Order: sequence, then structure tokens, then C-alpha cells
Amino acid sequence: MSDASDIGGRTAIVGIGATEFSKDSGRSELRLAVEATKAALDDAGIAPSEVDGMVTFTMDNNPEIEVARNLGMNDLKLFSRVHYGGGAGGGTILQAAMAVASGVCDVVVCYRAFNERSGHRFGIGVQDRPPAPNTENAHYAWYSPYGLVTPAQWVAMFARRYMHTYGATSEDFGRVAVADRFHASTNPAAWFFQQPITLEEHQASRWIVEPLHLLDCCQESDGAQALIITSRDRVKDSPNGGAIIEAAAQGASKGQEMMTSYYRDDMAGLPEMGLVARQLWATSSLTPADIQTAVIYDHFTPFVLCQLEEFGFCGRGEAKDFIKDEGIELGGRLPINTNGGQLGEAYIHGMNGIAEGVRQVRGNSVNQVPNVQYVLVTAGTGVPTSGLILGRDN
Repeated sequence: MSDASDIGGRTAIVGIGATEFSKDSGRSELRLAVEATKAALDDAGIAPSEVDGMVTFTMDNNPEIEVARNLGMNDLKLFSRVHYGGGAGGGTILQAAMAVASGVCDVVVCYRAFNERSGHRFGIGVQDRPPAPNTENAHYAWYSPYGLVTPAQWVAMFARRYMHTYGATSEDFGRVAVADRFHASTNPAAWFFQQPITLEEHQASRWIVEPLHLLDCCQESDGAQALIITSRDRVKDSPNGGAIIEAAAQGASKGQEMMTSYYRDDMAGLPEMGLVARQLWATSSLTPADIQTAVIYDHFTPFVLCQLEEFGFCGRGEAKDFIKDEGIELGGRLPINTNGGQLGEAYIHGMNGIAEGVRQVRGNSVNQVPNVQYVLVTAGTGVPTSGLILGRDN
């Protein structure tokens, strides 16, 4: 039986492209998708006519065939979508890599585009959903009557349990926000460019739902990000180089729910991310010690600490100590989210984080970590999720 190791090291991301990140794009989501895809193809030096596969999110409103038609693409041999919101990010790359490695496709575009601030705002959760009698909506019927209707409220339950179990504090969560905003402050593409924050400012920001302050919660952004995946041997032909997909994995664990997995034996971890971690380490033959920098999905700061533990960068309950003394900032033991993350750069469902991983491998990030060989990138938390390890082409 084949497994994910069959694709390890055989494919690469050779192009990245994005629109500007804003709060009001002033144009359609389709135009955003087309602009980002065109920019990624130009970055890769690949013509639209070469694309024969496209992968996006189930939540994306831009049909693959519409993006293809607007860019003058030819026949598509793969069109696919991955579910579960931000958890889909690495999954899109996994599907593209499998298609290329198996010979189904030669060039695949992965994209995500939305007006998530000026249009439909995900932060409102399920408050505006019609009461359709389907399984996904029925799930939330067990929580909405009790006031659990937004992502912040759902995550707050986990955060409070984590604090109780391991003695973490709001200040510990705040250190993630401070690091992200420090990195965003030197990134001209970031919404919070030149706007760092202090831990004191984090603590003074208003409560959204205890124990989450405003500055523990990611942005709502308008924008788009696209990535081009093809075979490894084409990296040499890419004008800007590429990042080898060393490993990619998805994970949904026992007792999994969408943001509300409250009935597991332990609420102080993220077992689905642990499942992804075990796959990535096994199929790449790498360990946490081999990773120079990471892009850790940061829609809410508490789950960053959980992910550091699930991936083995530190032990259970030790993330609060791991991130102290600027441990996750440039120059620290593991710099994370060097683009500013979703708290500092933009919330594009994590796809902009994958692009930052590519830049770190290429060596042209605005906050470049020295001597990067491997980068870890994770996807959404609290949901079925995914992850990647990207490597330098040696």
C-alpha cells in the first residue's frame, strides 16, 4: 500500500502570488482570485495554458472553471476542494502534490480568495445561518442556545481548560500576539505594517470573550493568495526558485467536531494536529530539531501554544516557557509567523502563511531566518486540519 511518503520530495511550490491585503478590496472575489493566480503564474514563469489542475477550499466562492476561463487556461484534469475552513490550507497542497506525483497533472494552482471583511464576516459564526435541516447545522443546535455561536466563543472554552490544566496565563497568550505584530511591523505587505504592540497593550485590549482579548483574535481580511505546484525537476526553470514539498498530511481525530470537540477525554490539546505531526515527521524522516522556522496557524493565540506541544517542540504544558524571552521572535529558538501571521499580516485562511514558508526557503522573506533548510507550516485548529514541511532544493 502506498502512503504519503510516496510524494515526499517529488513536487515543489514554484510560484506564489497575492493581492494586497485590505479591509475593503473594492472588487469581486473572482477578480481577487484571478489577480492572485496570475501573479503566482508570473512568479513561476509558467503560462496559464500549462495549468491542468486547480484546488481550493469548499468555502471559496470562485469556481475553478471561472478562474480558468478568465485566465485563458486550457483543459483541466483535476478540480478539487477541501473542507473545514482554515484546516484546508495544507490539504490543498497535499491534493496538488498527489496529482502531480501520480502523473494526473503537470501544473496545479491552489488558491483562496474572499472579501472576508467587507463581505461575509466569518467572525460572526453561525448567527446568520438559516435554520437548514442538515447535519452540519444540526451540530450547532447543541451549542447556539447556550450562547456559543462564534469562533472566539468556541475557542475560549478550550483556552480556559488549557489554562486550568497547565497554569498558562493571558500574558502567555499575549506573547504570541506580540511576536506576530513585531514581525508584521517590518513587512510592507502586512495590514499592521509599522504597528508593533507591547504585552501591556495586549493586556489592555478589550475582552472579546474571556480569556481572549481583542489582540488574541486574528483579523478579518479581504484578499487572495495563490500557489503553483509542479514537479521538483521544474524548480531549476523557475525564475525565483521553489520550495520542495517534503511532506504533507491531513488529520481528523476521534471525537472530532467543528470547533467544539468538547467531549474528548482531554480538551487541553489538539489531537488532530498531533496526528498531522506524526505523519509529517514519519514521512519526511525529520524531527523538530531540523526545523529552523515555522508558520503556526494563529487564528487564536492559545492554539499556537497547543501546536508547539503537539509537534514536539516542547512537552505538554511547556509551551508557555518555550515562548518566553522572545523565543518565537527573530533570533529566538524557533521564530514563527515571520510574515506577521494572521494576527499581523492578513487572514487568508492560512494560505498566505504557506507563501511565507516558500519565501523562507527561497531566502527572500522580509524577516529572513538565517540558514533555513526546512519550514513547518500548519493549518487551521479546532477543526480537521493539515500541515506541510517545505524544504530547500539542494
